[in-house]
Amino acid sequence: MKLLTYSTAVDAAEKAFDIIKDGIKNGSIRTLGLATGGTPLKFYQKFRESGLDVSQVSTVNLDEYVGLSAEDENSYHYYMNSELFSHMNFKESFLPNGMAEDLEAECLHYESVLQKHPVDVQILGIGENGHIGFNEPGTSFDSLTHVVELTESTREANRRFFEKEEDVPTHAVSMGIQSIMAAKKIILLAFGGNKAKAVKQMMEGNVDESCPASILQKHSDVVILADTDAASLLQAISK
Repeated sequence: MKLLTYSTAVDAAEKAFDIIKDGIKNGSIRTLGLATGGTPLKFYQKFRESGLDVSQVSTVNLDEYVGLSAEDENSYHYYMNSELFSHMNFKESFLPNGMAEDLEAECLHYESVLQKHPVDVQILGIGENGHIGFNEPGTSFDSLTHVVELTESTREANRRFFEKEEDVPTHAVSMGIQSIMAAKKIILLAFGGNKAKAVKQMMEGNVDESCPASILQKHSDVVILADTDAASLLQAISK
């Protein structure tokens, strides 16, 4: 794992975009894995403003809420269209269908999408409890795309995006940990002191399912781009 720290999230997002831009231009990125939430917003802003030709690039997203249509402004389909897809000329983009009548069949379908579009670089965030995607503590490291029951802490963290607490979905379809680990390269963004404990556990703790992100220690190519607050508890600058 390689750790790079920055004074601001904007600087870290700029570095993330530079890595992606270079990969797209040199042809090493044909499928890009994307994340949602507050963490990648500055990264997507850089992307939007770049005018980069991405017509040969496909995207796959980590997850989607169960029960929210693509037109729902709280869905990740809507988020991605607003923040990135409507501004860029991607070849094609894939997200799980949280409205599928048969969610188990949808998980199998999405896993087949990932098999057909192997991820060259996956953008990740990290939850305060160490989750990646919506893979909560206790999720098997062998998991593939699956339906997740969201913990109260995760629902509370996402509460700010919804009008009422009861509107926050209880389940999501998420790439599994094994699915995420299949990416050739992973860029993890971590910003804010509230992520410091999780970042420390991820990098310096035991590889254990109680901290899903700790499995990234086993990946051959992980770059962590953190601001100084998120990296504040680390004893070493790289591992």
